Amino acid sequence: MTTDDDERDGAPSDAVRRQPRRGLWVVAVSLAAFLLAGWAYWDWTRQGLTAEASGTDSGPIAEYPPDARGEPVQLSGTTLTDTLLDIADLRGDTVVINVWGSWCVPCREEAPVLSRLSREYADAGVSFVGVNVKDNRAAALAFEDEFDIPYPSIEDRDGRALLALSAHVPAQAVPVTLVLDRDGRVAGRVIGAVEEGTLRALIEGVLEERAGEVTGSLDG
Repeated sequence: MTTDDDERDGAPSDAVRRQPRRGLWVVAVSLAAFLLAGWAYWDWTRQGLTAEASGTDSGPIAEYPPDARGEPVQLSGTTLTDTLLDIADLRGDTVVINVWGSWCVPCREEAPVLSRLSREYADAGVSFVGVNVKDNRAAALAFEDEFDIPYPSIEDRDGRALLALSAHVPAQAVPVTLVLDRDGRVAGRVIGAVEEGTLRALIEGVLEERAGEVTGSLDG
């Protein structure tokens, strides 16, 4: 029991003694909420899925046969190094388009795969193109330097490139990788960090189609 003399002499009351404990409890709850939100965001970005993306009927990995592909992709813009790039100029090549941002955790996971395969297939008629979204140029260029990315990326701070890809790239889904056939049509898509085996299989599938077309024309 606290007396008036105790309070006058500087002895803390029960309410005062309880305040540090209450403060620690608030901090603990806030920290737990922060960690839970951080884990949820990391898991969401790692999968590269949003509500719109997870609702697609083809799932995070899709491969489309030639007779099920849509119109050629129309995509152009200015790269991070101020050069003009138009996907139409790459018709005849197998084209890999990767939508990424330096702020994106799974983009960092897949960057070594994209860098390595872009070099491996450089002489096989395969072109890689990035689409850098919601980023600032300095951070994007630092990302490319860190992971030794050899191919160009369209700078898409205004969202025009994503709009052009909206038929194939779900809103807010980053990263996304598209594989185009020689006619510029989407032959494969991966939502989320792409694994080497998956991307290699999609590329090889399109290259085999092209080889079959050449063989068929020679036989004819």
